[in-house]
Amino acid sequence: MNDWTLAWRLARRELDLRFRGLRLLLACLFLGVGALAAIGSLTQAIDTELASRGSAILGGDVEFAASQRAATPAERAAMARLGTVSETVRMQAMAVRGTNSVPIELKGVDAAYPLYGTLALRGGRSAKPLDATTVLVVPALAERLGIAPGAKVRLGTAAFTVGGIVTSEPDRLGEGFTLGPVAIVSLAGITRTGLVQPGSLYENKYRVRLPEGASPQTATDRFKTAFATAGWETKTRDRAAPGAERFVDRMGQFLLLVGLSALVIAGIGVGNGVSSYLTARRSSIAALKVLGATSGIIARIYILQVAVVAAMGIAAGLVAGIVTVPLIVWLAGDVLPVAPRFAVQVAPLALAAGYGMLIALAFTAPPLIEAGRIPAAGLLRGLPGERRVPLRRTLPWVIGAGAAIVALALLTAEQPGLSAGFLAAVASVLAILALFGWSIRRGAALLPRSRRPLLRLAVAGLHRPGARTGTLVVALGLGLTLFVLLAGIRTSIDANIERTVPQRAPALFALDVPPDREAEFRRVVEAVAIHPVIRTVPAMRGTITGYGTTRVADLKTLPEGAWALRGERGLTYSETLPEGSVLTAGRWWPQSYHGPPLVSIDERLAKVLDLKIGDPLSYTLLGVERTATIASFRRISWDTLGFNFVMVFSPNAIEDAPHNLAATIDLAPGQEARVMRALLPRFPSVSVIEVRGVLGQVRAIVSQMATAITAAASVAILAGIAVLIGAIAAAREARTYDGVILRTLGATRRQVLAVQALEYAFLSIVLSLLALLLGLGGAWYVVTQLFTFEWLPDYAAVFATLVGGAGLTMAIGLIGAWPILGARPARALREL
Repeated sequence: MNDWTLAWRLARRELDLRFRGLRLLLACLFLGVGALAAIGSLTQAIDTELASRGSAILGGDVEFAASQRAATPAERAAMARLGTVSETVRMQAMAVRGTNSVPIELKGVDAAYPLYGTLALRGGRSAKPLDATTVLVVPALAERLGIAPGAKVRLGTAAFTVGGIVTSEPDRLGEGFTLGPVAIVSLAGITRTGLVQPGSLYENKYRVRLPEGASPQTATDRFKTAFATAGWETKTRDRAAPGAERFVDRMGQFLLLVGLSALVIAGIGVGNGVSSYLTARRSSIAALKVLGATSGIIARIYILQVAVVAAMGIAAGLVAGIVTVPLIVWLAGDVLPVAPRFAVQVAPLALAAGYGMLIALAFTAPPLIEAGRIPAAGLLRGLPGERRVPLRRTLPWVIGAGAAIVALALLTAEQPGLSAGFLAAVASVLAILALFGWSIRRGAALLPRSRRPLLRLAVAGLHRPGARTGTLVVALGLGLTLFVLLAGIRTSIDANIERTVPQRAPALFALDVPPDREAEFRRVVEAVAIHPVIRTVPAMRGTITGYGTTRVADLKTLPEGAWALRGERGLTYSETLPEGSVLTAGRWWPQSYHGPPLVSIDERLAKVLDLKIGDPLSYTLLGVERTATIASFRRISWDTLGFNFVMVFSPNAIEDAPHNLAATIDLAPGQEARVMRALLPRFPSVSVIEVRGVLGQVRAIVSQMATAITAAASVAILAGIAVLIGAIAAAREARTYDGVILRTLGATRRQVLAVQALEYAFLSIVLSLLALLLGLGGAWYVVTQLFTFEWLPDYAAVFATLVGGAGLTMAIGLIGAWPILGARPARALREL
């Protein structure tokens, strides 16, 4: 019989299904691995669903889009050579019935639409090709206007008959964010509305169904090579909804890092639990040594026991992660971009299991190696805390497992820099807490002895031989830091939702105001509103095609943060520095400037692209490429919901292109409906958007994000509580020894409990200050750097959370001490 066979036989005899002593190991790994498995599986499932439905989501195998213009005959012919083509037009409009009006997303489709999927109507019908007088509406629009099939609705200058209620628009997700419910008409219907005029803001999309086996990427590359400067934005079925994919991937990456942090925190609980378990098995280890067992045999026995329980905890966590995904999908409803079908996602499960095994190895190696290295005599007569772990034997295991965890996190991350920073922050917090624990122990030893016995005993308990002050400080500090972190993030996000945006946003947006009727537009608003503030700017759409010596088309991947290079952006011109902008470099052009075309750039974009004053910037406007020289950089107040343009040009750069005006209207509350009713008869082509509805959508999205963060952070808090329980369990033998000695000397149970309470109170008070600094610092970084919100925490709520967290940790500590009070002195003294 070899050593491993003998070790397994002995290990199996000591294990039972109740896992006495190893329940904390089981719970911590279950919690951490389950969180990682659920987050990773959900993200992977959504990505898989988006990829499998790419053609239906996009509306074709490839898509070509351009603003404010249709394809030229040559461009349309090139598309037709690729496959079957379907054309759509999208724009903002107003749907009017009687005195009721609703901002909508108006969509014109041709007879070939949809190339994939089905445009389904209420009653189980499929939509047929539309004539010029029929409109299809989504349920939200039908409800807001109070209409049903057969009702009349005015769009622009034309009347339409509602032909049905849309229940499924196959390319809805691919269309992206909309500022209102959707209404669908034919291309002939779009022409009847009179809304498409030179300068109007609209978007033409051409979807192509490729022949079987054709490569979408090859098709788009060929088209973009032929029309390199025409400003076409392209998509393929592989990236049908890039915005949704980016959000899912980034949110998934952030939540995955939070889950990994929870697992690392739980790992401390794993180490404490195993240490406590081995301490309780001290007499068994001593007996085995007396009977001739070697240190290697003993180490193998407990390695096998821990491995079995760890494997069961990891397996249970994986199962929980699998079954949690459909539950999250059901609870989330329409919050998720798609509802993924149930499937076991192997890659994220394997990743979660790998993390679990590495964490178990890193935190259980020291106590396991320690188990077999103490002589039997020392085990039988030694007091708790006399044993020391040989660092030269444990460090290689711990460092190796830690390096493997970091490597795995960085290799599987979408943003390695973010992952590295996150893991470094977690390691730094743990190091700070460990150093703080050492400082408390040293400081307590230097304090003068109090004349009050209970206080003197509480202080002595922090530095006496065998004291687990460091472990308790890490456990308590983690718990309190996580409470503050969560409170700071949640209250800041809530404050951004409730206070910042609504206070600084205009009441109405108006699009496609004719420049030659601007004065009339102002008169109509001023006639019905009380002291309105109206601001107008020229509004166009264009695409950045190059900067400096770099062509955007030549970039394999876009620089991190260069979102302005993705597709079309809003363009405007101005003789003066726009309101809400601060010049940070360069100079603004003088009024009536007639020199070379100039442009002012957002300073953040300039930093990301490493732009310099004087660099050229190429852009496409209405299919024609132009070039301007960078004259200045600006800091933009993005949170005003006013007019914020990444690029502002000198008037002579773009004012010759056909364009309309966009307007913001600041009003006293309650005047929005009156202004909209006055504008619509005189300006049927103008789309007026009530900002309150937009804010509602933004508020819902941000609230959902905050809920996801709260849920993920709650897992970390549970892990922190598990660490505290483990620390208390690991110190139980020492606490029992102290309690028995005190009671033997005449102390009452109440006095023993008071000593414990004073010790935990002292640690909680001191650690609360540190947790406040660490938690608020972490929350500030997440809020301002990761999610780019303002730092607006509710300090009263943060302090209340901190006090509640301190009370909870103290309660857990005292509950953990309760079994110590039940120990009988005579029996305990015989066993020590």
